[in-house]
Amino acid sequence: NFTHEGTVSDLVRAYGEYGRFLKHCLYEFSGDAVREFFAGYGVDGKVEKGGCVFPVSDKAGSIKKVLLDAAAESGLKFFYGRRVEVVERRGDVFFVTAGDIEIDCRAVIISTGGKSWPGLGSTGDGYAIAKAFGHTIVEPRAALVGLVVEDDWVRGLQGVAVGDVQVWAKIGGKKVSERGPLMFTDKGVGGPSVFNFSRFVVGQLKGGLDVYLDLLPAMSEDDLRKFIIDAATESPKKGVVSFVSGLLPKRLAEAILERVGVSGDVCLGQFGKKSRSKLVEMIKRLRLKVMEAGGFAEATITRGGVRREEIDSKTMESKICPGLYFAGEVIDADGPCGGYNLQIAWSTGMLAGLSAVKK
Repeated sequence: NFTHEGTVSDLVRAYGEYGRFLKHCLYEFSGDAVREFFAGYGVDGKVEKGGCVFPVSDKAGSIKKVLLDAAAESGLKFFYGRRVEVVERRGDVFFVTAGDIEIDCRAVIISTGGKSWPGLGSTGDGYAIAKAFGHTIVEPRAALVGLVVEDDWVRGLQGVAVGDVQVWAKIGGKKVSERGPLMFTDKGVGGPSVFNFSRFVVGQLKGGLDVYLDLLPAMSEDDLRKFIIDAATESPKKGVVSFVSGLLPKRLAEAILERVGVSGDVCLGQFGKKSRSKLVEMIKRLRLKVMEAGGFAEATITRGGVRREEIDSKTMESKICPGLYFAGEVIDADGPCGGYNLQIAWSTGMLAGLSAVKK
């Protein structure tokens, strides 16, 4: 998904604390503008669940081809197989040394990404270059990533997916929550709801954090309790496992009932008040002890980067070093799953590029 269908105001809200910094570049190059750009090269977008915009082809290669074609048209030159070793400034001119070449220029844009997916080359080099010019780096952390739990029984649920889950925790006296699909993994939990939730807890996990899952967020506790009682009245001989498996995936239902202390052959008519209360609590407030987040190799994005306050949001130019610009994930700004982070890349990239050209 290469952007999100929301308006600029929607996007600004979704970015939370980063919205104010990103607002100008989003108005300069909005989600609609991104879709128009790609459509101009024959790649139309389609809106799917949650407002995510995908290429009609469903192929990332379609997006890549547009970028390469646009670059070729503009005369942009790629130097492959070389790593930037030094960027220095002498007077008003920058000198970029990369292997056996040296490039002199009046503007440099650092758009090297964060530290996520290091196999693609994003190993954090941009931070070192920015720091050499006097910039502050907000500690990079893996984000939009799965969470590792202490609870061994959860690991037995690897591969089980739940379509709608509320994930929440109390952090500094404030409740933080995200809602959406969840997937149990070999280490704990993942999926969109957990990935989005991870953005807020990556720096809060020292010593572990109690995280709660509401596995049926569309139903209140009272309604769930009544639903179980009504089912027991109408079908007292129905097995409890069969009943709960109608609400949740069977493996998850069995695991929860095992924790409740109910054997597989218990019928709803034998399901006592104490067990009912424990089942409701497990479904509505399943407590997990989260010990850590997954690493950069698993993370979709990097939280942290070049400090926003040191970048002019109207141009993406450094406030410390004129002629130096930033774009994309190297900046301390990120968003949730759903095309939001690529939109940051397009908007900051377009603004940095136009500003550098003017320079």
